[in-house]
Amino acid sequence: MKQITSTQNPKVKKLSKLMSSSSYRRESGEFVLEGLRLCLDALNSEYELCEVYATPDMLSRYAGEIAPLIQKSKQSYEISKDVCQKISDTKNAQGIFCLCKILDKQNDSYKIDTSGKYILLEQISDPTNFGAVCRTAEAMGISGVIVCGGCDIYSPKVMRCAMGSLLRIPVIFANDVQDFLNHCKNVGIKTYASTPCDDAQNILDVDMCGGVVFVVGNEAQGVTQSTMDACNSRVTIKMQGKAESLNAAAAASIIIWEMMK
Repeated sequence: MKQITSTQNPKVKKLSKLMSSSSYRRESGEFVLEGLRLCLDALNSEYELCEVYATPDMLSRYAGEIAPLIQKSKQSYEISKDVCQKISDTKNAQGIFCLCKILDKQNDSYKIDTSGKYILLEQISDPTNFGAVCRTAEAMGISGVIVCGGCDIYSPKVMRCAMGSLLRIPVIFANDVQDFLNHCKNVGIKTYASTPCDDAQNILDVDMCGGVVFVVGNEAQGVTQSTMDACNSRVTIKMQGKAESLNAAAAASIIIWEMMK
């Protein structure tokens, strides 16, 4: 195993930039996972594991767990504590990182299962909300999460908030959400837009049989009007008390439950 002790090493600079820059991740087609749990999740995922970086302490304490990562990766490196902290996105670096290839999902939006249940996240911008939805989606067993703008799923914070769910559940990217929803309707999938408006259909009365795509919108603006118009109908979660709306992650969790119950 090669050793890296300098924070000025080109590989260290590259990893640090990948951790902090969404545009650089897109440009290079790579992303970095930090922490043993996420790295092990990547081991059993469809993502290509390119390189592993770990401190001597991690290599000693978790030799058995890390061995398969080293075996599957193309290259592995032992890094110093200074290098570890330079790469890390957190105050308390976890001592292990994996460099992975971003999957090419440009045409996946038209490979949707016509009998599946999907949650579509339109411009969700809070990594905590995004991660919470993905964890609920995995826990409830829905067919996949569709992403339209918003969070970069390959950012370290989003990956941490999702706690590995983004490496385990199907994720589909819809660059043109209206075109995607029209395609869904053409192949017989029901499309619903969530809204806090009282005149929308009560979610308890919605037919969730067969294929369903349910849209949850941005935390501040909700589902855009153009996306709302592209759906079969608008649906609301009836509330009591004086709350005007639900947190995006809370609303998505209720929607997922109703789709899957």
